[in-house]
Amino acid sequence: MTGADAWGGLLASPLPWMAATVGAFLLALEVHRRSGGHALTQPVALAVALLIGMLVVTGVPVQTYTQGTAPLRFLLGPATVALAVPMYEQRRLIARTWLPIGVALLAGCVTAVVSVVGLAWATGLSGTMMLSLSPKSATMPIAMEVSAKIGGLSTLTMVFVMATGLVGTALAGPLRRLAPGDDGRGMGFTLGLAAHGIGIGRAFQISPAAGVFAGLAMALNGIATAVLTPLILTLLRI
Repeated sequence: MTGADAWGGLLASPLPWMAATVGAFLLALEVHRRSGGHALTQPVALAVALLIGMLVVTGVPVQTYTQGTAPLRFLLGPATVALAVPMYEQRRLIARTWLPIGVALLAGCVTAVVSVVGLAWATGLSGTMMLSLSPKSATMPIAMEVSAKIGGLSTLTMVFVMATGLVGTALAGPLRRLAPGDDGRGMGFTLGLAAHGIGIGRAFQISPAAGVFAGLAMALNGIATAVLTPLILTLLRI
């Protein structure tokens, strides 16, 4: 076996990509810890930057990395389902606050779609770009499926969803200082609604209750986005 054959076999294996992904995230966590939790050292953003740099330097195609990390993506499903456990433990609290939850969900979902479509229209972006942007605040699997159904490009939507999550979590600290009386539930719901799964991770750093409400918001916003996005776009004649 030649060196080229061995290198090709290594790239085809999921082991180096999974190790690189986990290693990049652990390194980013350490940087975030040593920075005292600075907003500009958000672990997911740093890990993504490290992995992009690695792919650029090595010249490895994104498709190779995507195929190599398939086992990690598979684990996202069980991890998401596991969020139901803390939600069940907080079911009585959630039941008592169903009205503000419903109002915040409707306002947040409509605002997320209308605002980004309006900005895209104002800056002269194409219709395809507007359609690809519209579900950006939903969790990635739902956003990509909605984008494909309404005529957007799901690959573009994937990038927009990731960017939305990173920006949302970076803004969590400054926004929290604007609501000093919040016990974490409001901020958690906001993070889950606007920044999906990445926001959930940030919310659990605030408190367990914030994490529960973030998970609830992400699940409900996924449903609301799938239902309301086509309706809003129809009303806006897009």
